[in-house]
Amino acid sequence: MEPLPLHEWENSLQHIIDDMGGRPLNFHALMANHPAALDAWWNLRNYLVNGGDLEQRSCELVILRVAVHMRSWYEWASHVVRGLDSGLTPSEIESVLTGEGDWGNADAILLDAVDEISQNNALGAATRDRLAGHYTDRQVMDVMLLYGMYRTIGCMIATWGLDLDEHVSARLPEGTSEDNFAVPA
Repeated sequence: MEPLPLHEWENSLQHIIDDMGGRPLNFHALMANHPAALDAWWNLRNYLVNGGDLEQRSCELVILRVAVHMRSWYEWASHVVRGLDSGLTPSEIESVLTGEGDWGNADAILLDAVDEISQNNALGAATRDRLAGHYTDRQVMDVMLLYGMYRTIGCMIATWGLDLDEHVSARLPEGTSEDNFAVPA
């Protein structure tokens, strides 16, 4: 399956084209092959990609860490610029990739939570207790929703081998490339 050209999208999806300023991502164009699913998914996507109950910076930390677990260059690259725009520094973004870094307590706990969800498909009581010192239950739920949504996106991207959108690639900082997206094993 290939991303669907805009002229072949169902009219019911025009609001998505409009929301994306006339340039939906390749992933959205792939999902346009299943118009009902894309339309149903859109509100959750908009809620989560804008941070949900999390601050945008925390949202981008979660998405970037999921991209690392998925080994998804497409998702990583798509969120590097969003991460920078949300206040993450280039060194913090690099630290999300390497798993190393000097994080503040709230960020470290958030990244640990994403790692734990990836390993155990759940958060244990100790991690929930650590998160409770910095995040509300609704924010923790948003972490899980982000994790699940971006795992699903990563699976679809890997299954159909989507290429990174040219306009996304053009915005990447110098030195950010698929060649240096080396995810530790």
